[in-house]
Amino acid sequence: MSATETSATIHVGGEWLTAASGATREVLDPADATTLQLVAEGGAEDADAAVAAARRAFDGGAGAWPRTAVAERAALLRRVADLLQRDREEIALIESRDTGKTLEEGRVDVDDVTNAFRYFADLVVNESGGRVVDAGSADVHSVVVHEPVGVCALITPWNYPLLQASWKIAPALAAGNTFVIKPSEVTPLSTVHLIGLLIEAGLPAGVANIVTGAGLPVGQRLAEHPDVDLFSFTGGLASGTKAGAAAVSGAKKIALELGGKNPNVVFADACATDEGFDTAVDQALNAAFIHSGQVCSAGARLIVEESVRDRFVAELARRAEKIKLGRGTAEGVECGPLVSQQQLEKVEAYVVSALAEGAQLRCGGARPEPSDVRPAGGYFYAPTVLDGCHREMTVVREETFGPILTVETFTTEDEAVALANDTEYGLAGAVFSADTARARRVAARLRHGTVWINDYHPYLPQAEWGGFGKSGIGRELGPSGLDEYRESKHIYENLRPEPVRWFAG
Repeated sequence: MSATETSATIHVGGEWLTAASGATREVLDPADATTLQLVAEGGAEDADAAVAAARRAFDGGAGAWPRTAVAERAALLRRVADLLQRDREEIALIESRDTGKTLEEGRVDVDDVTNAFRYFADLVVNESGGRVVDAGSADVHSVVVHEPVGVCALITPWNYPLLQASWKIAPALAAGNTFVIKPSEVTPLSTVHLIGLLIEAGLPAGVANIVTGAGLPVGQRLAEHPDVDLFSFTGGLASGTKAGAAAVSGAKKIALELGGKNPNVVFADACATDEGFDTAVDQALNAAFIHSGQVCSAGARLIVEESVRDRFVAELARRAEKIKLGRGTAEGVECGPLVSQQQLEKVEAYVVSALAEGAQLRCGGARPEPSDVRPAGGYFYAPTVLDGCHREMTVVREETFGPILTVETFTTEDEAVALANDTEYGLAGAVFSADTARARRVAARLRHGTVWINDYHPYLPQAEWGGFGKSGIGRELGPSGLDEYRESKHIYENLRPEPVRWFAG
């Protein structure tokens, strides 16, 4: 029986274990609220054991992971990528059932995770031996090299558990670190499977450790643990800032990705042709409702030019009403359920609040009736379009993390930019325009970490991901994503040493 079929979902020092306390947690299927699996409910004692194992693996002798040749580390990452593709259907099914997303979305996630492992393998192996620094003297050899940070504590969210794990694990291993990962207690199953693949690929015992359990106490303990050198968190603003404060108090290196409230700006010229109009509406649906809106970069704020607003919103609502909602593994389903009862109630509360503040309901706004593909008891909520919104509304200010699209309007380019930037967050945004100069001009003015022009949601593993403002600290992916897991060291070598004679004595 494998670890993913039992409650032995804690992996420490090369062993699959149950929680030290014996506690377990039910992982629920969001489509019908039935139990998918029992997992270990780890605690502070388990977190301490995992950090100790990671510490030993990092501080070991000449053969320890940090001192393994870069080519060997890269080769292991490529083996993991191959194993991910071998298990593609199995992992996609795990991810679909655990998070509620469609099976096809699960497959895309596995492919994206595979690409991340291959990218960081290529990046680290193709680097030079360091950056030579011109010291201004032929008698000095000066070079800046990179070394692993040490023991990394990695906290991942419930919406993209496998993907977010790979964005942290792949560069951490490529750089030569050891780690302890705590996946969300709501959706831990695909991360448990990934740890199994790392072990199968030949990763030494103690390099990769996982503790399944809640943020309190496991995440908090990892954040404050004195033997953790780096703390990387992806999740909500409130819990992230609290954990980040604990990590900073211990002088750890930290990286935080804390979500977004992302604008999708549509100019009238993007809708001047039937093809352009169709594309802009389709992309607005894609921006807001993929994975039922449970995406940190979701385009939940539609900011559309006033002259095309009525036509655009009418067509948007018409198409949103036709989105096929159901169990993610069912044929033809386009959107799955929300991840939990708690998230469902949160989304409902946002809609109630918006209507009370004057928003106009154009579609959705309720739980759909049960059907063959929507079991009773599932956490389903209809894609919702709220028109007539403004920045003072709670639903416009806060990250709803659900299938809610708010509509605001503008008449000038400056007004569009001001609205798009009027947010505490700054993770992502988009601009749709047939005028290339305008689109690029607006993109340059948007204070967001990723800006799409005439598109929404694609990302590249070789391009940095992260945000401005309260969207977080640091970057994942790209060369900067590798640098998060390394320390720079300057080595200055005097090739012709001689006395300095600074002191006369």
